[in-house]
Amino acid sequence: MFVPKLDNRSDLESSRNSGLWQCSICAHGNDERHISCELCGVLRDLSLYFNNALEVEDRAKRRNKHYSVSVLARSLFSPSSTMSKDVIFSDGFKASRNATGNTHATLDVLHKTYMACKGRRINIVPFKFDTPSPDDMVTTGLKSSRNFRNDVCIAGKKAVDSDNCVIEKGTTTDPSSLVKLDEIGEGSSSSSFVVDCHNETLVLDHELQHLSLERKPKKSKAKIQKPVSFSLYKPESWMLQHEDEDTPRQLNLAIVGHVDSGKSTLCGRLLHALGRISKKQMHKYDKEAKEKGKGSFAYAWAMDESADERERGITMTVGVAYFNTKNYHVVLLDSPGHKDFVPNMISGTTQSDAAVLVIDASIGSFEAGMGVNGIGQTKEHSQLIRSFGVDNLIVAVNKMDLVEYSKERFNFIKSQLGIFLRSCGYKESAITWVPLSAMANENLMTAASDTRLSSWYDGNCLLKAIDTLPPPHCDVLKPLRLPICDVFSSQMLGQVAICGKVETGAIRSGSKVLIMPSGELATVKIIERDSSRCKLARAGDNIAIGLQGIDPSHVMSGGVVCHPDYPVPVASSLELKILVLDITVPILVGLQFELHIHHAKVSASMVKILSLLEHKSGKASKKIPRFLTARQTAVIEVKLDKEVCVEEFSTLKALGRVFLRSQGNTIAVGIVSRVREQA
Repeated sequence: MFVPKLDNRSDLESSRNSGLWQCSICAHGNDERHISCELCGVLRDLSLYFNNALEVEDRAKRRNKHYSVSVLARSLFSPSSTMSKDVIFSDGFKASRNATGNTHATLDVLHKTYMACKGRRINIVPFKFDTPSPDDMVTTGLKSSRNFRNDVCIAGKKAVDSDNCVIEKGTTTDPSSLVKLDEIGEGSSSSSFVVDCHNETLVLDHELQHLSLERKPKKSKAKIQKPVSFSLYKPESWMLQHEDEDTPRQLNLAIVGHVDSGKSTLCGRLLHALGRISKKQMHKYDKEAKEKGKGSFAYAWAMDESADERERGITMTVGVAYFNTKNYHVVLLDSPGHKDFVPNMISGTTQSDAAVLVIDASIGSFEAGMGVNGIGQTKEHSQLIRSFGVDNLIVAVNKMDLVEYSKERFNFIKSQLGIFLRSCGYKESAITWVPLSAMANENLMTAASDTRLSSWYDGNCLLKAIDTLPPPHCDVLKPLRLPICDVFSSQMLGQVAICGKVETGAIRSGSKVLIMPSGELATVKIIERDSSRCKLARAGDNIAIGLQGIDPSHVMSGGVVCHPDYPVPVASSLELKILVLDITVPILVGLQFELHIHHAKVSASMVKILSLLEHKSGKASKKIPRFLTARQTAVIEVKLDKEVCVEEFSTLKALGRVFLRSQGNTIAVGIVSRVREQA
């Protein structure tokens, strides 16, 4: 309880007795005639804090139904259960005394009794149960702020305005300032106090509603426009390559084939012969391989750099290397051959312009790759490479030294594999057959020196066969499209760096780009080609880019970097034209599978079989089947679990090719014929 300090205390000093009583709170000695402690203000008799029991019960019945009495108030002002006796104070005021001898009375009665003799009157309003206490107001405000109603807020504002209480936006309001203390006195009514307290609660309620502990950052997301037709796009002059520019044409070359066919060894041997791997580095690889009992893997370690790949002796991710020929700057993409890593092979080699299919000529290995007892990776890789849009293929028949450079073995492989390649859609004129031995360095860089091979083969060596491949088509007349192969950070490129192949358009340092599907804008800080910094890159270039002005969480593998004014479509429902591969289990409606499209991989399901196409004419048959079997061509509708960046095949082939995989096998390949639902 608060007892106000009196300014004039001389009259109390004059009538003080020598008797003292000790305060139960601060242990201060006070004069016998003082009813409260001079130091802390606590009453001598603590029972005076409690109200008359009858008055408490009567006021509790009149309590406002909109307010709940706090636990603290109930404990302080609960009526006593013991029998009490009335006590008559001066001026005829009544109080009660219970069985323990403690006196009960209201605070205003106590002040009138004990302080009337001094001629001072302090108006202290007694506690009322029909009005909210301070903790009641806080509790009520917190509850109502969770479900704030506009009508209550408006009514509260009107009530506050009527009492001339104005709260300005952005200012802190003291609840006590809303109550007019000069009107709460002897002449003020209880109803006016209730109205003021009610208004105070409404104002507090309004303030808590707009209270926030979190700082909301400004949204920097670009307003994504709907895809615009490529016909409206006009390239800038710097995007076109001029005749005076002496920039070698880039060729993305994928190395594919069955596991253990010698792909990584072939790449390492070729790079070492071209001087891309120093003698010192090669000596290190040879020493480390022999220490682990894998001396024959020395050249393969030039491409397989991770500890897991070297320990298991297989390629797990796509290795990237570079070398130059007379006509091309070649980007070598060494793909994994194991069936468990076919998804990595798809993601890495989908950007290839041409491919080298490596065949193991040894007895039994070629047959395993062709899948005599199932689907081998030689067949699967051939189908996938053709589905990537690769028209030109070099078949490198490796390990010819193990079969004594036998012409009969080479012709047998050529006849068996040739039939299958033609069934995949390769033209005979687009296939180049090269017998060689990577370990013996026969027919790689120069013509064969071994008479067992040179006696019957007079064709091109592998390097010359690569150099005579037709140049890839590079379209710079369309807007920028760069599918993101990988996201990483480096000291040179910065915290947000990506790599991939520019499919269409061009890009240069300092330009603004749009990252899809997040829809965030970024600035191109650095461009690197073959670990060398360059100012710009055009369609066909395999590059790494350092971005700035974007959060790393908005950049992901499978996304697309595109022109800000020509965003790539983002869809979750597609219409596909597919070719079912050699499967044993039919494809039914509702089948769950993995859909691969450029570098994106997403779970999907087949919703409907729209039509079945005839092989010769390509026309839709009248009968719609309930399921699909091997070697059938059909148009289906698929639903994706999440949105992906996609283009129709007729618009952009690189972003319109799809691969369907289920239970570790590729079950179908196809194209996007229509985008059904766009984000």
